[in-house]
Amino acid sequence: MGFERRTTDKWRREVPGARWFKADLQVHTIDDHSSGNVRMPAGLDGDPADPQTLEEYARRFLGAVAERGVQVVGLTPHSPRAGAGPDTSAVWRIVEEWNEGIDDDGVLFRDKIYAVFPGFEPSFREGKAGLHLLFLLDPEIGREGYLKVFDLAMGGVEPWMNHKLRPSEKRADEFFRDLRRFWERECSVGNDGVRQWNYLVLAPHAKSEKGLLGAHRAYVRESFPHGEISGVELGDNEMPDDLLRNYSWLRGNMQKHRQAFFHASDACNLNAIGHRHTWIKLANPRVEALRQAFIASDSRVRIGFERGDGGLREIADPPDIAATGRPWLREATIRGAAAFFGGREAGKPRETRFRLSPDLTCIVGGSMTGKSAFLDGLRVHLGAPLPADESIRRQVETRGREVFALGSPEIELDCPGRDPAAPPLERWPAQFFAQNELQRLSQESSAVEDILARLVPSEMAGIHERVAGLERLDKRLGDLARQLANFDEKLADAEQGYRLTGEAERALAAFSESGVNRLYEASRRKRQWSAALSEARTTIGPRVQEALRFAREFELPPINGDDEAALAGDGIDMQKFREQRGIIVGRFETASREVEKWIEEFRKISLYVSGQESSIRIQVEHALAGRGLDAGTLKEIRDLNRKASLFPSYALLVEETRSRRAEAESAFEQALAERRALVDAQRLAFGRVADEVKREFRERIRVRRSEEADTRPLEGFLKELRKKGVTRWWNDLASAGRPSPATLVARLDEGALAAVGMSGAVAETFRESVTRSKRRELAALRCPDRYVLELRMDDGSYRKLKDLSGGQRVSVLLSLLLETEDDRPLVIDQPEDELDNRFLSETVLPALKKLRGRRQVVLATHNANLVVNGDADMVIQLDATAHRGRVACAGAIEDPEVRNAIVRTVDGGEEAFRLRRRKYGF
Repeated sequence: MGFERRTTDKWRREVPGARWFKADLQVHTIDDHSSGNVRMPAGLDGDPADPQTLEEYARRFLGAVAERGVQVVGLTPHSPRAGAGPDTSAVWRIVEEWNEGIDDDGVLFRDKIYAVFPGFEPSFREGKAGLHLLFLLDPEIGREGYLKVFDLAMGGVEPWMNHKLRPSEKRADEFFRDLRRFWERECSVGNDGVRQWNYLVLAPHAKSEKGLLGAHRAYVRESFPHGEISGVELGDNEMPDDLLRNYSWLRGNMQKHRQAFFHASDACNLNAIGHRHTWIKLANPRVEALRQAFIASDSRVRIGFERGDGGLREIADPPDIAATGRPWLREATIRGAAAFFGGREAGKPRETRFRLSPDLTCIVGGSMTGKSAFLDGLRVHLGAPLPADESIRRQVETRGREVFALGSPEIELDCPGRDPAAPPLERWPAQFFAQNELQRLSQESSAVEDILARLVPSEMAGIHERVAGLERLDKRLGDLARQLANFDEKLADAEQGYRLTGEAERALAAFSESGVNRLYEASRRKRQWSAALSEARTTIGPRVQEALRFAREFELPPINGDDEAALAGDGIDMQKFREQRGIIVGRFETASREVEKWIEEFRKISLYVSGQESSIRIQVEHALAGRGLDAGTLKEIRDLNRKASLFPSYALLVEETRSRRAEAESAFEQALAERRALVDAQRLAFGRVADEVKREFRERIRVRRSEEADTRPLEGFLKELRKKGVTRWWNDLASAGRPSPATLVARLDEGALAAVGMSGAVAETFRESVTRSKRRELAALRCPDRYVLELRMDDGSYRKLKDLSGGQRVSVLLSLLLETEDDRPLVIDQPEDELDNRFLSETVLPALKKLRGRRQVVLATHNANLVVNGDADMVIQLDATAHRGRVACAGAIEDPEVRNAIVRTVDGGEEAFRLRRRKYGF
C-alpha cells in the first residue's frame, strides 16, 4: 500500500524555515498489547486488531498527542502489528489518520501535529538481554515497505511469545547492512535527486541492560558501528553530564559521529505521551530533516528539562517562538512604487516578500542583488538609530531611501504578537549593524562595554542603572561645583558688605559718644539760618526796593472836571485819591528801611548760629581725636549713615549664604560618596561579567579593567587652565601614568605634587591656578573606567582588542554580541568582511548556535561558514537585474533548491566545491 503525503502550509505560514517542535520519538502503540503493558485508552473496548477499533484508537492516540502539545511523534512499538495481517498495524492506521483525518474540533490532525514517523523497537541478539534500538522511517515507505523492514530486522522471529519480547536472529550490525541494501534497492530517487524515504536509528534507554551502553557489551565500545546511530536517549532523571560522567569515552565518540542526546517518554499509555520530550528544529516533516537536526544538535536539539528540586523539571523558556514573547519579524512585504523590490509588473503593482525565521536567517546573493539595500531599507523605515560614523550613515541612508523606499512603496511588516498599530520600531526593535560598522564600533569603549553589560542577564539592568546613575552624579557634582563657586562669590561680597557696614555702624556709635549728634543739630541750624538769610537777601529786600521804585515812578493819568464831579457823585474824591499815592510811597520807603534793618539783624543771628556750630565742631573734633578717629570722617557722615542702615541686611545675607553653601558642600560630599559607592558596585558587577566571559570563552577572550583610563575629562580641565607648564607636564606623561582627578586633588592638598611628576615650578603654577572653586571643579570630575577586551593568541599571550586586525576585532565583538541576553532582533550586514575564519568557527558559530530560540538574527553574507556551519534556519537567495531585485528562492538547507543556491552563491558552485574537496584530500 503506497503513501501520498497531504500537504499543509499551516506550519510554514506560522514560522518560515526551520522551526522548533516538541518531539517525543519513542511512543508505544496498541500493537504491543501482547506485552500486557499497553492497553486500550479508557472507554475504548474491542479487539486491537479490529479495523473499527483501530480507527477509533488512532483518533484517540492523535488527540492525546495534540493535547499534550507534542508536535513530532515517533511510533516505536516492539511489534508493528496488533494482529496477524498487514491491515492490523495500529502504527500505520495512526499515520493514515494523521495524514487525512480531521479532529473532533474540525481541525486537520496534520495542522496540529507536524510529523508522525512510523517506526519500531526491535531487540537484537546482543549480550544477555538483547539490544534495543529505535528505527524511524518516512511514511513514504508505505505500509508494505514498513512491515517488510520490520520483518527484515527480526529475521523471521515473531516479536512476542507468551507476553515476552523475543530478540531477533540478527545482530544490530547485520541488520544495518541489510537495511542499507534494502534502502538502496527499494527506495526510488526523485527528479530533484532526493530519496523517496529514509530512516533514522536511535539508541533508547542507553544505560539499561537492554541499552547500547548496558553491561557485558565491551565490543560496543570498540567495534560497534556507531555511525549508524543518530541519538542516544537519556534516562528519565538524567542530563548529558550524568551519562558522560560514567561513560567518558562516549563524548569523543558522539562528537565524531555527530550524535545527540535526547529525552523520550517510552510511553505505553496515552497519558504518558510527552512526559519526557526533546525540542527539535525541523524544516520539513521528513526523516532527513530529523537527521540534519541530530547532526547539528548544538543548534537544532534542546533537552526539554533542567535540574530542579527532587529531579528534572521542564525548562522555563522553551525555544518555540509561540511560547515566548520575544519580538521577531515574520514577513516584510514591499509593494509598488519605483522601489528596487517594488515597481510594477504586467500592469500591476509588483511585490517582494521576505519571510524570516525567528532564529537565524541568512540572506545570500551576488553583488548588487539588494542584500544591503533590504537591511538598510528596513533600518530607515523603522527609524532605528543610524550608524555613528558619518560615512557609513550616509551609505545606509542612501541605500535605504533611494533603493528600498524610492517612490514611497507600500511596506508591510508582520510582527507576530505585536500591536499592528504601534510604531514600527516598537513592534520590531531590531539592533542594526551595517557593513564595517562593527569594525568601527570595536574601537569605541562605550559600545564594547554596552555589549559586555548585556552578557549576564542578572547584571545587565544593574549595570545600565549605575551607568545612568554615574552620569547623573557627574552632572550633579558639576552643577554643585558651579553653585558652590557662585556661593563663594556671593559670600565674599556679603562678608565685605558686612565688614564695611559694621565699620560704619561702629564709627557712628563713636561719633555719637563724641557729641556728633549736637554737632549734627548745630550744623542743621547753621544750614537753616544760612539758607534763610540767603533767601531774605535775594528775595524780600530786592522785591521791596523794586516796589518802592515802581511806586515813585508811577503817575496818575489826567481827568476833567465833569468826570471828577460825576465820580464824586459815586463817592470818589479825586483829591484824596491823589494824596493817597503819596502816603503809599511813604509807606514803601518806611518798609524799605525796616527790611534793611531786619536783614542786618538776620545776618547777626546767622553769624551767631554759625559761631555756635564752629564751637561745637571744635569740641567734637577734640573728642574724636581723643578716641583715635579722623575728624575728616565727619565729611562722610551721610554715607556712614546709609551704610550703617544696611548692616542688619548684610548680617542676614552672610548667615543665609553660609548656610546655603554649607548645604551645598554637604550635598557635594554626599554625591562624591554616592559616586564612589556606585563606581565600586560597577566594578564588582563588571568583574562578574569578566568571570563569565572567561568561563564562557574558555579564557580565549578575557576582560581587563583599566581604572579611570578615560582621562579626557581631566585633560579638558587642565587645558582650560591655559598654563603651558601644566599642559606640557600632562602631555609628557604616559597614559598609564596619568593621575585621576581624586589623586591630583589629594596630592594638591598634601603639597606633594612631585609625586605625580610635577617639577617645583609646575607645581607652583598649578597651585596658583587652582583656586578654591577650581579645586572643587577638579574634585567633581570623574575619569571613567575602561574595560579592555583581550584575545589569547596561539602562543598563549593576550593581545588587546585595539591591537588586533580588523577581522579579529569584528570576530571578538560579534561573538560577544551573540552571547548577550538581549532579546532584541540582531541584524548584521556582511559581518564576515575581514572576518577571521578560524575565530569564526571556534567562537562566533558556537555563540550563534546557542542563540537559537532566544533571539532573531538576520545576516546578509557571502560566507559559507555562516550559512552552512551556522546552520541557518532560513536562507533567502536574492537575484537582480539592473533596476529590480527579487527573492529567487527561500527555505532551509534541507530544501534541494536552497542547498543548490548556497553552493552557487557562497561556495562558488559545485565544481569549485568538488575541487576544494579534492585539493584538501577529503
